Amino acid sequence: MEIVELFGYLSALVIGISLGLIGGGGSILAVPILAYLFSVNEKVATAYSLFIVGVSSLVGGFKKHLKGYVDWKTAIIFGIPAVAGVTLVRYYVVPALPDILFNINDFEFTRRMGMFGLFAVLMIPAAFSMLKKPKEKEQKSDDTVKYNYSLILIEGLLVGGITGMIGAGGGFLIIPALVILANIDMKVAVGTSLVIIAFKSLIGFFLGDALTMDIDWAFLAVFTGISLVGIFIGSNLSNFIDGAKLKKGFGYFIFVMAIFIFYMEFFVKQ
Repeated sequence: MEIVELFGYLSALVIGISLGLIGGGGSILAVPILAYLFSVNEKVATAYSLFIVGVSSLVGGFKKHLKGYVDWKTAIIFGIPAVAGVTLVRYYVVPALPDILFNINDFEFTRRMGMFGLFAVLMIPAAFSMLKKPKEKEQKSDDTVKYNYSLILIEGLLVGGITGMIGAGGGFLIIPALVILANIDMKVAVGTSLVIIAFKSLIGFFLGDALTMDIDWAFLAVFTGISLVGIFIGSNLSNFIDGAKLKKGFGYFIFVMAIFIFYMEFFVKQ
């Protein structure tokens, strides 16, 4: 095993530990780790990331469910269009994308630039969502949730499509939508978002990528397994370390990583 690959597996452990400590966001590092440490292409990196994000979110969502922080009705209503969005993109759109999307004189804008460029751009609001302090929304006991199904359909398809294109969960987009459109408080929104992310990522992976590409199941199982070990390590460490303080530092790290990806794809990669 090469040193770079060993560092990659250690990074998988870091993903899990960060998830266990701060409760989310760590899996967004899966794509750059797969792309730059294991040298897999953009299709494979985003596909494997979907699986890793899905499994880790499933574990996190189950833990939130045990604490009563999952609104299952809302998860189903928001989850159905999200699942449709990610599955359609992974099965139809991504396989159909050409290697070179367009040319401007001698400059070739490749599929890799498009997918990783979009990923880097969306890492920035994800980073800011970790830097700002969440505002708790008080829910009145007489509040009745009235779902705006047209907006939920649009939001679900959009976020699902983005998830399918970049291989990230999109929690920073889902949580505000749940708070605004479903009128639920922040803790329940976080737990519910994990369930939505888990199912849309895993269903999108199995109905999209697993049917359209060859999957290295052994590698994926090892990488995901190491991440899960990290989650349990991080959960135990959270009894001694304040995850809220680490979350801010992790937000800055993701911001720097976004700049790194943009630099690598547009100034280094030829």
